[in-house]
Amino acid sequence: MILLKKAVDLTKELKTISDAGKSIGFVPTMGALHEGHLQLVQQCRAGSDITVVSIFVNPTQFNDPSDFARYPVTIEQDIRLLEEAGCDLLFLPSVEEIYPNGTAQLPRFDLGRLENIWEGKYRPGHFQGVCQVMSRLLELVMPAKLLMGRKDYQQCMVIRRLIGLKQWPIQLVIAATVREPSGLAMSSRNRRLDEQAKEKATAIFQALRFLAENLQPGPQQEMLTRATSMLNNAGFEKIDYLALADAATLEPVDDWNGQQQLVALAAAFINEVRLIDNMPLG
Repeated sequence: MILLKKAVDLTKELKTISDAGKSIGFVPTMGALHEGHLQLVQQCRAGSDITVVSIFVNPTQFNDPSDFARYPVTIEQDIRLLEEAGCDLLFLPSVEEIYPNGTAQLPRFDLGRLENIWEGKYRPGHFQGVCQVMSRLLELVMPAKLLMGRKDYQQCMVIRRLIGLKQWPIQLVIAATVREPSGLAMSSRNRRLDEQAKEKATAIFQALRFLAENLQPGPQQEMLTRATSMLNNAGFEKIDYLALADAATLEPVDDWNGQQQLVALAAAFINEVRLIDNMPLG
């Protein structure tokens, strides 16, 4: 595995690869890798000649500075895991490499309603930060395929919009959420939970599965109230949202017509750790 820290070196290496006619697949990460990341790497390897992974904890997408400060950093372990997984090239840039002109006057992107609902509502500026770092990374790598996990469903939709805005010939591949045996979605944030909290956190998956199993046409408020109670009873301190939305637009759905493709979305705090998850319905 080749490890590069400078954008100029990455560009040079990838030009050689492209000139040789090899296809490039890209898996962007913020490190603290888990099995979900590694499955993305494996899927990338199966569909591309060269697999590129980046590790960069992006400061512009954290609306809470303390959340940024607490984000787990496990670089040595991450490098070992990527080598074992067969990653071809790891890009490990500094903030200065990603934002050579600083972060004061970064571009803004027209994300429409996606910027202000669900995650956008509770994390103001988050998706602009996501687009700022992904715009830079994709311009550097320009892969044929970009692989992302479905757990961050709204983020995947934002990146699809970014690719469309830029008119890049990049195929976005969204991989299924990888879960622990308990059903808890794998996440780097899970490292901040003790075993008791992780057991309680499975209530998110149970609530989403309850919605999936009991979905019927008509008003949905009663079912959502029951699912919300499952989180409260499990000990979640705060629930930002537990809702049904149109799978294509993320507009909220309070009354289902029986045909519309839905996604159930959840974001809640357990032991002061904010967890998100989702499940397709309908």
